[in-house]
Amino acid sequence: MQTRVRLTAAVLLSLSVLATSACGDSGEETASDSSSSTSSTTPSTTASSDAPVPAGDECTADDITVEGDFGSTPTITLPEDCTPPTTLLSKDLVTGTGAAAKAGDTVETNYHLVTWSDKQVLDSSFERGETFPLENLGNAPVIDGWNQGLIGVQQGTRRLLVVPPELGYGAGGNGIAPNETLVFVVDAVSIS
Repeated sequence: MQTRVRLTAAVLLSLSVLATSACGDSGEETASDSSSSTSSTTPSTTASSDAPVPAGDECTADDITVEGDFGSTPTITLPEDCTPPTTLLSKDLVTGTGAAAKAGDTVETNYHLVTWSDKQVLDSSFERGETFPLENLGNAPVIDGWNQGLIGVQQGTRRLLVVPPELGYGAGGNGIAPNETLVFVVDAVSIS
């Protein structure tokens, strides 16, 4: 009997979440220095009581905590009370100086990558002790989130990039789970 009550409660909760999201307003809080946003979408849910239901609205860049100074390995803490953003978010954590990087430039970077779903570090040039040269910004052979998210960065800037799956690896690849949201902290070491 308890299992039936729990299953019924899970189904009602799922339906309630879907109904609430369909009736919600289309306005969305955006973080400063972030790209334009579109209305949020709710991930599909199942009737299984084992499936976690994401809580809250879409996260903003301000919901993510980054500790550490430019040049040092950052610590990225992702929130538990909001869902991954569906648009590219960009926020300068440390503002550099000099000319802004434009399409075609080379940006020498250090980066730290955390995957949203498991909140684990997947890759870090900081930890390898070598920078990554991003050549031909805007058309570089990297994910679109970097080509778009690093335009305008200045030397000495530490930038937070939250990359939705469509601008990352989409269905997966390179050790990335399908439809993974990627969270980068990128230091622009030099621009040429």
